[in-house]
Amino acid sequence: MNLLQIGLHHYLVISAILFTLGMFAVLTRRNAIAMLMGIELILNSCSINFVAFSRFIEDGGIHGQVFAIFVIMLAAAEAAIMLAIIIAIYRRFGAISPDETDSLRG
Repeated sequence: MNLLQIGLHHYLVISAILFTLGMFAVLTRRNAIAMLMGIELILNSCSINFVAFSRFIEDGGIHGQVFAIFVIMLAAAEAAIMLAIIIAIYRRFGAISPDETDSLRG
C-alpha cells in the first residue's frame, strides 16, 4: 500500500474539521454575517462528504457530484436571501448583531 495515497479517511477528516469550524462560528459569533459564513462551512463539509463517498464507495459514480451541485445551489440561494434579510435588519435597527435585534416588531 502506498503511504502517499489519499483515501476516504483523509476526506472525512477534512470534512470534520470544516464542520467543527462551522459549528464553532455559528455558536460563538455575535455577528450575523459571521454566522452565515459558519453555515457555509457546514454546507461545504457536507459537499465534501458527498463527493468523497461517491468516489470511494460507488467506484467513480457521479451521484455525489450531483448532490454537491445541489448543495452549492442551495448555499448560493441561502446566502442571497440571508444577506437581503441582514440588509433589511440593518436598515431597520442600525445593527446586525442578533442580540440587539431580538424584537422584529414594527
